[in-house]
Amino acid sequence: MLEWFSHAENTKPLGLLIFFVTFCLIVLWVYGSRKRGARLEEHKHIPFLDEADDVKDDKHG
Repeated sequence: MLEWFSHAENTKPLGLLIFFVTFCLIVLWVYGSRKRGARLEEHKHIPFLDEADDVKDDKHG
């Protein structure tokens, strides 16, 4: 069994399969719950809120 892992042509598809399954599980976890999905959708605007605060401080400073 360990000899099978020592060949690069065997480990690359296995690594791809592991990463693909992990990606699918993360997507299912994020969008699996409507409440969690809505909360994460709200969080996507956080970086832009900091920029709006910086602009206000520059005008009043």
